[in-house]
Amino acid sequence: MKYILKTKGTAKIPNYLQIRDENFQLIEHCTIRKSSLILNELGVKINGVDTLDFIENMPFGKLLSINN
Repeated sequence: MKYILKTKGTAKIPNYLQIRDENFQLIEHCTIRKSSLILNELGVKINGVDTLDFIENMPFGKLLSINN
C-alpha cells in the first residue's frame, strides 16, 4: 500500500506530490508534471483512470491510499 498527498504551491513554487509507503516514510517528493512517470516507475496503478488526470483532479491536502 502506498499513500499520496498533493500539496499546493505558491506563485513561485509549483504544486507537489508526496508518495509515502505503508509506514508513512517519504518515498518521493516531485512536481505534478513528473508524478505520473514516478508513479509508473514505482509500479503504482490506478484502475481505469489515467494517472496524470487522477492526480490533477485530486484535492490538495488530502491523504489518499493506493493499493497496488
